[in-house]
Amino acid sequence: MKKSMSGLPDLLTALTREARARGLTDAAWARAAGVRTETLCRLRRRQSCDFATLEALAHAAGTGIGVLDSASRNAEDDAHFPAHLDRELEARLLQLCASGELDAARWARLGPRFFMAGLAVMLASVRGYDRRALLELAERLHPGSCEPEVFAIWLARSPLQPSRFLPLLEAERAHAA
Repeated sequence: MKKSMSGLPDLLTALTREARARGLTDAAWARAAGVRTETLCRLRRRQSCDFATLEALAHAAGTGIGVLDSASRNAEDDAHFPAHLDRELEARLLQLCASGELDAARWARLGPRFFMAGLAVMLASVRGYDRRALLELAERLHPGSCEPEVFAIWLARSPLQPSRFLPLLEAERAHAA
């Protein structure tokens, strides 16, 4: 029996992150869950899934599936973004982005890894930046962050507004040159 799950992409992203943390490739993860690799690939493009399949994937990734109340969910979402995006943090982010520095550890020190990965994905679309290197950085910071669905979540929830940040970045780069 299949039931619609609007959060399926988010859930699969989280399960993929857990599987990667255990060193599992998609093939190894699917095999451990008793599903075909093709099934796992198709699930990432769907909006519904059999619960038994999700439960098997979660178990193989060393985690489980549960229900959180809305207060718990909001607290979890907040951990993916800075508590406050003030002018000081914005200035530090601008300096980092203008510097061309791609050290994942340095990026991770400035904010939550999901937030910083989304920033790297955003920069990858800016002319004059090394797209490939930035997307690789994003994946090191938060596996799966380069997926369009994941970046869409980042855009919707991020306190950083690209329409403000990118012009400021352009000015920072011009000033540094």
